[in-house]
Amino acid sequence: MAETGRLTQSSRRSLMGSVGLLRIALILALLVIWEGLSRSGLLYRDVVPSLIAIAHALFDLLGHRAYYFHLGVTAGEIALALAVGGGLGLAVGILLGANRFLAKAYESFLYYLGPTPKIIFFPVMIMWFGVDVQSKIALGALSCFFPVALSVAAGMRQIDKVLIRVGKSFRAKTWQMVTKVYLPAMRQPVINGLRLGFGVALIGTLLAETKLSNKGIGFLIVNAYSTFDMPRMYAMLIVLFALAIAVNALIGRLGGLHSIRKS
Repeated sequence: MAETGRLTQSSRRSLMGSVGLLRIALILALLVIWEGLSRSGLLYRDVVPSLIAIAHALFDLLGHRAYYFHLGVTAGEIALALAVGGGLGLAVGILLGANRFLAKAYESFLYYLGPTPKIIFFPVMIMWFGVDVQSKIALGALSCFFPVALSVAAGMRQIDKVLIRVGKSFRAKTWQMVTKVYLPAMRQPVINGLRLGFGVALIGTLLAETKLSNKGIGFLIVNAYSTFDMPRMYAMLIVLFALAIAVNALIGRLGGLHSIRKS
């Protein structure tokens, strides 16, 4: 058994190593293709700038203090949008998953409204919350709400009924059922919902910043595009992409740490 366990661990490490090499090869291939397009002359020179030009723009961007102010504004908006939209989505998802009547009455609305581009509600958000950061947070929260609510509602239906009966047999209160039974039992659906919610909150917030704002990363990206400073625009997209990957990995890591502690 011990030898089988060692073989399994060895095979897993070998698989992870192969996956890592494949990812690196894909990234290198994309970089080579990009640089080839930049040097080929098939496209206008500044549309696909060279990797060296983007690297120079990236170092220049990271050396400006004003950039971190705009980054902080966007990060704060996304964090608040995730907290508001994710919290409401979690509550609604638990409610719909626990009550079959409410699920049949209202869950279909979530499925219909979920795929709707939330940017169409931005004029409404401006009228309700003004042109400052509140309207960007509201649009991000609205975008985040639907994937979290639907994922949590589906996760509630996958909970073992025995766990629910045990909780009720101990006469656990609602908040105790949520914290001691529901959330631990559907950890993965909650994590997946938060990951999806973070992604769409990021998109919604940045779209709102590109439409009407004088601060934030979305504003800087549109400003770079309007002045045709393509290397700077791509540099900001790279930083944004890297930060999104880091936050997404952090959310998944927190879920993994929770499961390790429970075991």
